[in-house]
This record gives sequence, C-alpha cells and structure tokens, in this order.
Amino acid sequence: MHRENKIITIEEMSKLNLCVGRIVSAEQIPNKQKILKAVVDIGSELRDVVVGAAEYYRPETLIGKVVVVCTNLAPKKLGTITSNGMLLAAECPDGKPMFLTIDGEVPIGAPIH
Repeated sequence: MHRENKIITIEEMSKLNLCVGRIVSAEQIPNKQKILKAVVDIGSELRDVVVGAAEYYRPETLIGKVVVVCTNLAPKKLGTITSNGMLLAAECPDGKPMFLTIDGEVPIGAPIH
C-alpha cells in the first residue's frame, strides 16, 4: 500500500492548487460500477469531479462533505463526463478511499498550503 518515496522540490509542490470544497451533489454513473459523479463547490465555481468510490459509498452519503480538492489537475473525459479536479483521499487496507476533510470552520474555496 505504501508508495515509493519520490522526492519533489518545493517548486513542484507549489504547482498543486489545493482548496477546501463541499460536495453539493453526487450520482451514480450509468453502466459504471466503480465511479460516481460529484459536483463540488470550490468557492468560485461548481466543478464536476469523477470519484472512484462507488464500491464503497452511496452517492447521498457524500453530499455535504467538506473535502480537499486538487483544482488544477488536467481535465479527464470519462464517458460523457469531464472530471475537472480530484478529491484527495487516504486508501484503507481494503481499498476504501477515506476523503481528507477539514477540522473546524473554513470557508469553501480557502486555499490549502
């Protein structure tokens, strides 16, 4: 489960745009068993994000979660949906993603450093 450590520079790390987001809707994607479509509020806009969590979460259980979002990942088309970001998650031993959340009151869209 642990990945090989690949050292990056602070400049490479600073290329990531991470912010606080809130999942405002989520739905099953027809004919897809492993992925869901989530709409995430990142403060300045709503983003469609494909989430590889359908085996572990029902869509309605994700609504309202405050999560960490990478907003500058290259868009990826999956069927009819274009994913415009990534929700950060830790991987449990059984493969279940545990989404990184925020402790306390932080504005939606707040940058993460």
